[in-house]
Amino acid sequence: MLARKGPLLPDGFFLTRLAENAKQPNQFKTNSQRARFITKNGSCNVAHKNIREQGRFLQDVFTTMVDLKWHYSLLIFTSAFLCSWMLFAMMWWLMAFAHGDLEPRDPNGEPGPVPCVTAINSFTSAFLFSIEVQVTIGFGGRMVTEECPLAIMVLIVQNILGLIVNAVMLGCVFMKTAQANRRAETLIFSRNAVIAPRQGRPTFMFRLGDLRKSMIISATIQLQVIRRTVTTEGEVIPVCQLDIQVENPLRSNGIFLVSPLIISHTIERGSPLYEVSAHSLATEDMEIIVILEGVVETTGITMQARTSYTPEEILWGRRFVSIMTEEDGRYSVDYSKFGNTVPVRMPALSAKELDQIRGVQEGDVPEGQLQGWGLVRAGRGGFRRGGRTCDSSSASRPWYAAQPEKEEHVKAKEKNGQKKTVRLEEIGRKIEVEGLGDFSDRE
Repeated sequence: MLARKGPLLPDGFFLTRLAENAKQPNQFKTNSQRARFITKNGSCNVAHKNIREQGRFLQDVFTTMVDLKWHYSLLIFTSAFLCSWMLFAMMWWLMAFAHGDLEPRDPNGEPGPVPCVTAINSFTSAFLFSIEVQVTIGFGGRMVTEECPLAIMVLIVQNILGLIVNAVMLGCVFMKTAQANRRAETLIFSRNAVIAPRQGRPTFMFRLGDLRKSMIISATIQLQVIRRTVTTEGEVIPVCQLDIQVENPLRSNGIFLVSPLIISHTIERGSPLYEVSAHSLATEDMEIIVILEGVVETTGITMQARTSYTPEEILWGRRFVSIMTEEDGRYSVDYSKFGNTVPVRMPALSAKELDQIRGVQEGDVPEGQLQGWGLVRAGRGGFRRGGRTCDSSSASRPWYAAQPEKEEHVKAKEKNGQKKTVRLEEIGRKIEVEGLGDFSDRE
């Protein structure tokens, strides 16, 4: 989801997004609502049912406490304190009752035996003494005497137990407030992804930005496609995860998130989106998951931000507008245009169909069949645009790959004393010019 919690974005930003959603409907959108594996805010849309071994959660109490919601955690902490206070209050009252400290005494008479705990006359006074011991208040009206060694032992046990309860409570509160997903609230993803041509190839793109000035150290981005797959044996895999390579010259998923970036994936052979076209996109049963991982610069905690894109949220033939400008010697980012896109000219064919037109064939191709168009060398240092043919031995080469002449043919020509030839190809005719020296003579 583009807009997250908190007044971090101006009001005009949300108005711009509403206008953008109204102007950019997906023309291939279907009416059926598909279930999402990952929601737009990054939470997993999975319900765990019929878990029989519930006791496994109690074996990891600390993680269970951190995962609970705040109102449940506060209820458990309050109950733990009250129960411990009541338990030890009952022990102090029973100890005073057994020692005879609760019997009424004449204030003008002779003093009685020394009590185990002074000023304990009822269960209420025992409860107040239990609170004073555990939270170390120490009002001074009640104290343990040397009369009862058992009272000293109970005092030690209650102090140790109180320290444990306080440590667990403080640890849970700290972990809940410093959770990694809190940092993800200021990481925004574009609401829609786009497929547009880039460097002559169909490319899947989305925009990612960080609203904070503190950076994400060692940030990495990962893309996965989740789709329903049926194996050759007939086994149905409801959630099949396929990795998508992020476009990066270093062939790694690392990014430098100092400003909003457009993360791209070139759709080529081997890509899960290789056979997706503009018309088949709406009927595709898939979901593209985006996972951003890194270390928070200020806290050193590893964080993760997630989102996903369904076919309804992928716009075909559009690209993102530029939002960065240079002003007064520094770069300025306009977040009001963060998710805005503009249409571009792009065929509705899939990348596989485009490759077949350009010349990337999966099988053999008859000799002389036109495979694509590129730059053909014409003479010395010059190029012109023309067609190119390829035989069955080079059918698997892409249209832009060079076609080297076979070595044995070159040797046979040199042996027979023939001059090396350069083949020029034009639309509708072929011209063979023998001898590169003829060009130099004419010049």
